[in-house]
Amino acid sequence: MASITSSKVTSEKVAALYDAHILKNYGPAPMTLVRGEGSFVWDAENRRYLDFCTGIAVNTVGHSHPHWVKTVSEQAARLVHVSNLFHVPQQAELARRLCEKAGGGKLFFCNSGAEANEFLIKLARLWGRKQSGGEEGRRFRVITAENAFHGRTFGGMGATPQAKVQGGFAPMLEGFRHARFNDAESFREQVDESVAAILLETIQGEGGIHPATTEFLRGIRRLCDEKGLMLLIDEVQCGIGRSGKFFAFEHAGIRPDAIGMAKGLGAGFPIGAGWIADAFADLFTPGSHGTTYGGNPLACTAALAVLDIIEEEELLAKVTERSASWHKSLQALVGKHPQYLAGLRGVGYHAALVVKGDPLPWVARLRDNGLLTVRGGSDAIRLMPPLNVSIQDLDTSVEILDFVFGTHIEP
Repeated sequence: MASITSSKVTSEKVAALYDAHILKNYGPAPMTLVRGEGSFVWDAENRRYLDFCTGIAVNTVGHSHPHWVKTVSEQAARLVHVSNLFHVPQQAELARRLCEKAGGGKLFFCNSGAEANEFLIKLARLWGRKQSGGEEGRRFRVITAENAFHGRTFGGMGATPQAKVQGGFAPMLEGFRHARFNDAESFREQVDESVAAILLETIQGEGGIHPATTEFLRGIRRLCDEKGLMLLIDEVQCGIGRSGKFFAFEHAGIRPDAIGMAKGLGAGFPIGAGWIADAFADLFTPGSHGTTYGGNPLACTAALAVLDIIEEEELLAKVTERSASWHKSLQALVGKHPQYLAGLRGVGYHAALVVKGDPLPWVARLRDNGLLTVRGGSDAIRLMPPLNVSIQDLDTSVEILDFVFGTHIEP
């Protein structure tokens, strides 16, 4: 087959290359996306879609935002990568701005959410060793929630008590216990002298958009303070403004000891980060952790552009304001189509329509009608628009949903 160029791309040709050369660990839709602008993407046949998948909560400021494109392009022409053996000014500035949002502390930059969570798991081991007077292997366990998702590395899989993630890879990394989400007493029951930390998603994303309650998060914060445990918060999917706050845990008024972030931080350019409160910042020492690509000039420039756009366009306030009426319209759909819809979950632009039955056929029908979504857990359709989505585009999403659920005829 001849090489595919931008002028010759078709979904059929790309599908053939996938079939011949790509592992079958994904099940991509029978379409090829080639261009994006704002809240929309176009496929190789020039069909337009309203993108409420956003790369699974990655495209924070939509597609091809002019400021992001200009800033990243200029940096790419200047300097793309240097080793962390040297100072990187963009990394220093990004760390300063993120620490301002988190409240002091220190940053480590990596490439993905899985790496950010591995960083948190390693941090828990270091904290446990310190609490045990330097003895390793005595206080090392991390408690995570049922239905959690913390990545597909061995550390992340161990922290993710889902058969679909762990299946085929046993034995898992030792050191994890699991308790019921939104049940602080269930976590308390798992605590003993071997436990070093609790790791939580503020809003469970892959599990189907289940927000942690304020009462639960405050209860876990009190438990960690009482037992000398670290509170590690995974904001990989729900952070960077998606909830209407920069960090979703801010809604509960708590402060974690460490935060993992990624996805929306680079708005499409791979970057992850781990933040640690000042009290724990000395646990990592030279040589104890590292990365080749993490925090390079281009990645940090992309993230700085995202912060610029969020702040200059006042996107946090817009998410809070616009999501309220959007959620009201989505809730109305639940009442209008009770034979197919069972409820609405979520906060801000991290929402899920709960369906009766398998969500995947609905995801396909919505795609066929011009709305890109993604399954959330076993019972939901995730809706994750860019933070700068227009009111008109939010309304259009509701119209497409209403049409699809309103015109479906059971076979």
